[in-house]
Amino acid sequence: MSHKYYDEQFCEIQDCLVATLNSEPAQADRRENRQLLAGLYVRYITIANKLGTCVDQMVQPQKRLLLRKLLEATLGRILELKTDLVEADLSEWTHCGDILEDLRITPNDSELEIPACFRREREQEINCRKGVIDDVLNKLGFTDEVDERLPMSEQQAILVIQTHERARQGRLRAQFMKEIRSMKDKNKPVVTEESEGDEQQLGVNLAAAVKIQKIWRGYMARRATRRQKLQEMLLIGMIPPPKKRNEEIEKDLENQERRRQLQIQRQEEYSQDIKKIRSHLEKTQRGPVLEQLSDQVRNWFHEFKAQTGTIPEYTGSERSASRQMPSRQGTDSETSKSTPGSSKESKMTKTRASKSGKEPKAAEDVEDEEDWRCKAIVSTFAPELNVRKEEYEEWWRNKDESSNPRQHHYKHIIEHEQMTEMENELRKVVDEMMKAELMLLQDAFDKDRGHKSKKKSSKKSRKAMKKGKKKKEKDLTPDRTTQSLFEELVANGIIKRYPEVWMQDFRGERSFHPPAAHNRGKEPPFDLGDIRQVLTEYCVVPLLSARLHRNTPPIKSVLLAGPKGSGKDMLLHAICNEIGAVLFDLTPANIVGKYPGKSGLIMLIHLVVKVSRLLQPSVIYMDNAERPFVKKVPKTDRTDPKRLKKDLPKMVKNFGTEDRVILIGATNCPWESDQKLLQQVYQKFLIIPRPKYSSRYASSRILAAFGRDTPNDRIKYAIWTHLLNRHMPVSWKFDTSVVSKISDGYTVGSIVSTVKEVITVKRMLQLRIHPLSPLELVNALCKRTPVYKEEDEALELWWSKVPMVRRRLRAVEMLIEEEEEMMAKQANAKKK
Repeated sequence: MSHKYYDEQFCEIQDCLVATLNSEPAQADRRENRQLLAGLYVRYITIANKLGTCVDQMVQPQKRLLLRKLLEATLGRILELKTDLVEADLSEWTHCGDILEDLRITPNDSELEIPACFRREREQEINCRKGVIDDVLNKLGFTDEVDERLPMSEQQAILVIQTHERARQGRLRAQFMKEIRSMKDKNKPVVTEESEGDEQQLGVNLAAAVKIQKIWRGYMARRATRRQKLQEMLLIGMIPPPKKRNEEIEKDLENQERRRQLQIQRQEEYSQDIKKIRSHLEKTQRGPVLEQLSDQVRNWFHEFKAQTGTIPEYTGSERSASRQMPSRQGTDSETSKSTPGSSKESKMTKTRASKSGKEPKAAEDVEDEEDWRCKAIVSTFAPELNVRKEEYEEWWRNKDESSNPRQHHYKHIIEHEQMTEMENELRKVVDEMMKAELMLLQDAFDKDRGHKSKKKSSKKSRKAMKKGKKKKEKDLTPDRTTQSLFEELVANGIIKRYPEVWMQDFRGERSFHPPAAHNRGKEPPFDLGDIRQVLTEYCVVPLLSARLHRNTPPIKSVLLAGPKGSGKDMLLHAICNEIGAVLFDLTPANIVGKYPGKSGLIMLIHLVVKVSRLLQPSVIYMDNAERPFVKKVPKTDRTDPKRLKKDLPKMVKNFGTEDRVILIGATNCPWESDQKLLQQVYQKFLIIPRPKYSSRYASSRILAAFGRDTPNDRIKYAIWTHLLNRHMPVSWKFDTSVVSKISDGYTVGSIVSTVKEVITVKRMLQLRIHPLSPLELVNALCKRTPVYKEEDEALELWWSKVPMVRRRLRAVEMLIEEEEEMMAKQANAKKK
């Protein structure tokens, strides 16, 4: 794609964003305006996906910076809308089938794609951490040493090829000589006593030759007919054509990589020019601007004193005086005068209320809480989107870029931005200077009037400082570097390296159901694609940047529940890869014998929390998450699972908005734990379903037509076809529907292990002669253990006790009670 194409995409995105911002409500009710919020949610997702592509490929650094800011604000708005929709539906799964139908888009188009730009910015840091982990593991001997072979010289390579070629020719010649000897033995004349025997033998040989000729001619005719039939079916489109390498796609991928390299080059040039222009402005413009701002503030002081005869109040450094000048009035601030009185009145009202002992009713509290939950979040990202929209309109909407075909940066924009930034910095300096001058002026004015200057007591400020301060956690390792702590945790197996998998590798279709009201019936069913979307919104996007994590509703911990083989570990590794996180493993079996005793446990928790905060973003993982909270530990269990029982809730509670750290737990039997304690640790509960038929099946004829990396939405997330096509080209005759239907009740892990068992290297070599049969996969699958009905029922029973589901059930019960009361009133009215 060219520069012009991405400029046009930028313009289209901006138009779509303007239309979406115009439909933003000032204040919305989550349940009454659910349709509007869901429409905004889907539209922002489509905008974010387009922005992610443009940020990845835009070369011009200033436009790319604006696009990245737009992308970050759009992602933040999506997370805000997600929180509103969760509270509106009382469900973690956001179903927008009606919105998708109105907008005429598929469920896969409405799935949020994780932008790669955030991870690419930290690529060097991530690779450095991986290198440290590998070095530590190599020193400890935990990795297999790979012998590094020196590259061959050209002469050595020729000798190896000659040796193998001579051996091959020798084997062929030996086989050829063996066939010649066998033919000579067959053609030897048979010595017979009578001539009649010779004639009879000649007739037998002739009949055999005729029979062989007949069979061979029939085979050739059938093969020619079969080929002709295939050509006719290809011509009329009854079967897909054979897959060929698409040169256009390969060229496009090469072009994308070339554009990324060009991005780096343009960004370096842009950064160098920023430094040059800033240093030039500091030398030439800093003094005049500082003097001009100081004169403005001084003139305002003199005007104020001339009009009122008093010295004006100073707002302080937190409210920039030089910025507040135009809004100042010619009289003293009424708010400053009324503040002490209002505070006293508020204290008096509080003491009166406490003395009277009257407290609001519990029912009113519940109603207020429900009203608060029904109100949508006041967005912090929508105003920024409006600011970025205005910036685009000012600089880029009508800009003629015909003179900049190579997409270099514009220096006049840099000068404007740096001048504005320098002015903002100088305003703070001016405020501090004016504050000191104002104090001197006030003292002189008081001396002229004969008043003694009173020193302001700093007791209140000290109390405020004490209240504002948090208790700092005691640092048990103040003299150690982050590098040494990191290496210690790697050596003890707490920090682990994870395999490279991505969220898109977790295959499965998304549901297309319309939403169900929060107080009517069961929530619609969900599929594997929905769990992928929810984890992206809860665990990936908030941790991409510090600003997103700080300004969006915080999610500190997530529990993944599902049967064995459902993909919990894979999802964890995908989350870590997408955000480039450090993985801490606090599984009970992993910390056995490490940091023993009470002091050792305190040190372990301290190290994990400290290093996770220093190396953000971080993921703390706990497998068998129910084990610390089981009611009774079996005697055969030597892992001491209750060791972290008391520390886990405290650790999660102490995570602040500035800490990009999340706890992820995984369990396949959550019903065995104490639910109250489990719910104190984990904030969100998610259940991984078994794959439905739509996720398991995709027509192999379509797959044969488009191949492994097809953009076709129908087969993008089909499990069987994806797995089979990784190992072999799936024939259009292979019936995927059979294995998809029979694999109902099995987890994704069972399907993956089945394909690995059947499609071996030896079997792949035999595919041309002996095509794969569905029966081979079915026989291997039958050896696996399916998810039985009892396990499903236990999981469903536990799911009904999850806080969000309990709230939904309570809302349904309240609606039924209200309907029954209304029916009873109507019946009584009829009787009267």
